Amino acid sequence: MKSEEFAIAIDKRKKREVWTWRMLLCAAFFTLHSSLFISCSEENTEEDEFANWQERNEGTTDRWAVLAGNGTYQKILTYAKDESTPGLKNSDYIYVEVLERGEGTESPIYTDNVRVSYRGRLIPTTNYSEGYVFDQTYLGNFSWQTAGMTDMLPNGSIEGFATALMNMHEGDRWRVHIPYQLGYGSTSNNSIPAYSNLIFEVALLSFWHQDEDKGEFKSR
Repeated sequence: MKSEEFAIAIDKRKKREVWTWRMLLCAAFFTLHSSLFISCSEENTEEDEFANWQERNEGTTDRWAVLAGNGTYQKILTYAKDESTPGLKNSDYIYVEVLERGEGTESPIYTDNVRVSYRGRLIPTTNYSEGYVFDQTYLGNFSWQTAGMTDMLPNGSIEGFATALMNMHEGDRWRVHIPYQLGYGSTSNNSIPAYSNLIFEVALLSFWHQDEDKGEFKSR
């Protein structure tokens, strides 16, 4: 091979190597920016999910109050206040849909033991049309025969949940809407963001006083 042809061949090889490296760099650059874009998109989605969260939850509480006003919901004042308390607000009440009525005639008191089944949600959002489920004792549809249950005390629960328990009768199943002020307030709790209203479907299976045996539960 002549020296001129050899030089041309070398030059072509160098150009191919440069082109190859450029393609590799472009691919790496594209991959990096794509992952950054996806990461940012995921973060933005999460932020959008709970954007203006306090305002949205307060607006939801006001809508619950309207539904209570027209008889759709029942409203119950928190146990920590009475109707003579000055300056009562919508956030001082829980809002209840009665799903099933039991045959019990008494309600638990603050220090009783209660046996319940429940599912807790946040208010509906873009990705959770029925509300994000943050806790539950059963999966799927509720059944008195198969639902998981747990024992607790009203005095160990958030104010809104305790208020509901102390107004339920054995065999009742309610959907309870709790303003964030009667829940975890301005603090977060595990997967529950701050300023979160809470919605519980709760069934009261039984209750007993501290000095009593809980006895055997009999499903319907």
